[in-house]
Amino acid sequence: MKPATIIIHAGVEPDPGTGAIMTPIYQTSTFVQEAPGKNKGFEYARSQNPTRQALETALAAIEGGRFGLAFSSGVAATDAVMKLLAPGDEVIAAADMYGGTYRLFTKIFEKYGIRFHFVDTTRPEEITRVCSPNTRLVWLETPTNPLMNISDIAAVAAISKKTGALLCVDNTFASPYLQNPLQLGADIVLHSSTKYLGGHSDVIQGALVMNNPDLREQLYFIQKSCGAVPGPMDCFLVLRGIKTLHLRMERHCENGHKLAHWLRQHPKVGKVYWCGFEDHPGYAVASRQMRGFGGMMSFELKDDSVETAKRVLSSTRLFALAESLGGVESLINHPATMTHASIPREERIKNGLSDSLIRLSVGVEDADDLIADLSAAIG
Repeated sequence: MKPATIIIHAGVEPDPGTGAIMTPIYQTSTFVQEAPGKNKGFEYARSQNPTRQALETALAAIEGGRFGLAFSSGVAATDAVMKLLAPGDEVIAAADMYGGTYRLFTKIFEKYGIRFHFVDTTRPEEITRVCSPNTRLVWLETPTNPLMNISDIAAVAAISKKTGALLCVDNTFASPYLQNPLQLGADIVLHSSTKYLGGHSDVIQGALVMNNPDLREQLYFIQKSCGAVPGPMDCFLVLRGIKTLHLRMERHCENGHKLAHWLRQHPKVGKVYWCGFEDHPGYAVASRQMRGFGGMMSFELKDDSVETAKRVLSSTRLFALAESLGGVESLINHPATMTHASIPREERIKNGLSDSLIRLSVGVEDADDLIADLSAAIG
């Protein structure tokens, strides 16, 4: 089946008791057993829930994987992957990455004896350079947050397999509609389902998808034992959001293309970070491993003062000043003080994330209205 058809039907079957076409919200903490150890496949809602099971089936299907696991947030899903490791293990990760992931790595897991190497993952040779016998995990974002850098998933997967390390790809910015890392050799795909999968800014959730059954059992054990699971209502909301993922992503891509090119022509705008430009360093790789370039982008003003950037950030009417991304509404964000504030300033600057950088999550409104809004704010 084609991706759009899979997205509509993945994980969803009519309710056998009533024929309801939508998966019911099983709002229950426990399940009655016929006898000790004899049940209908469900015992306790932290371990299993029918609504969550339907979502996990859908997550696997839309990513082209065998197994899906849902978590209470994207960070909780990241935390579960990190708990596969042991003291002394080493992780190679992108220098340009989401601030919450960097914070989890450096403030939580470093003190448990995990060593992190932050490198330019757009250059596979940089990954090879820091590989060691202790390397157990390679962590990619592609496109990255917020500089839209592109890493070659297949090339990094080849390096990971050679060294015996797992490759986990955060696919949040692309969504399963635009990119499927498992098909390119990744071992685990991560999503902040809060973003494009949910799509309506009304749920916090995370997801992992994988093919290896042993890996699934390890991660399920962590999910069940640590308990960072989403409630059934949240699972229902993400299931509902997935049904329109393809329609929304097509509009995000269309609007993203229009706004990125408009920004590039604006006399007061400096550099625009969007992987759909033909002169973007990762354009060839993005064209090969993605089916579209999405609605995420960042830009700098020619007057690169923080004060000017903050004036723009506070002057939009349609672009809401808020953290997060991937909803139907457009958002504007200041990474240095918002999503990436947990990364030390010297590290941000070294990696190209300036204090005046502005990030956009382009929604599905009329593109001309969005352009008019930014035009009035930039002046």
